[in-house]
Amino acid sequence: MQLPVRLFARLAPCLFLCAIAVAQPAPGNTGRPDYVLGPEDQIIIRSAQVADLNDRPFRIGSDGSIDLPLIGRVKAAGQTVRALEVDLVSKLSQFVLSPQVFVTLAQLRGDPVFIIGSFRTPGIYPLTGRKTLVEMLTSVGGLQPNASRKIKITRRSEYGKIPLPNAIEDPERKISIVEISMDTLSESVNPEEDVMLQPYDIISAERAEKIYVSGEVSRSTSIELGERPSISVAQALTEAGGFTQVAQRDKIRVLRLISGTNRRAEILVDAKQILAGKARDFALLPNDVLYVPRSGGVQPVLKGSVPGLIASIPFLLISVALR
Repeated sequence: MQLPVRLFARLAPCLFLCAIAVAQPAPGNTGRPDYVLGPEDQIIIRSAQVADLNDRPFRIGSDGSIDLPLIGRVKAAGQTVRALEVDLVSKLSQFVLSPQVFVTLAQLRGDPVFIIGSFRTPGIYPLTGRKTLVEMLTSVGGLQPNASRKIKITRRSEYGKIPLPNAIEDPERKISIVEISMDTLSESVNPEEDVMLQPYDIISAERAEKIYVSGEVSRSTSIELGERPSISVAQALTEAGGFTQVAQRDKIRVLRLISGTNRRAEILVDAKQILAGKARDFALLPNDVLYVPRSGGVQPVLKGSVPGLIASIPFLLISVALR
């Protein structure tokens, strides 16, 4: 079916813009969508529907704003590249149907530092001037509540080895790495750990490691170790509310990952003797599962209230009786 000439003439500009929007690839900002913009950063904005925005550099002013055609003044500082794209789409939608906006970093005000993992506001931040580790962690809001109390710094060798005695150099990867305790850092126990950051440093934090308790206990639970390298069986049982009435206390099981495999070894522990003070307590390590069986011969399946509680993970039975 052919369109009438007049109707086609009216639709042609719209069809042309739609074709450009479909064909237009996203500029290469995918490497830094989480970069937090600030004064003196320079960006390039592309929008198929607004020609006045296209391929023009816009420098963020000292007040954190940029002046844009059609939209006017926009607050850019403090937003990530991705967030600014969303903001511009929202503002342009008042003037253009289904706008598409892509923001590319043209010039940075400083070399980046990468904050990744369990921080409150992870992202890519500019290193402007001299900034210490504590100053950077303060600016990103610190750690999430479920984060490990240890952070890791990775530094390119071209900027020198991290100046701490426990830093490890990796000549093949051309980096140095160090782990730092957040507790000693925040308490200024070791002020030397508040190192001066260098361009392209990577500061990372993982989720806290856990111990899992299930079976015949008052409540199946996961226990975050935090800064502790381990906790005892007695401590874990206390945090789980103690035994149920049908618990078999003299043959509780610790399921421990076998290094380099997805299997678990079974270690038998006599908690009855431990709690009576007649045997040494047993140390539980990160990712251990403490399972309390039911007395009377018939064993139920592992309770599932702890997330995915490892009931489906195969394990190698290595029965070791600890007395």
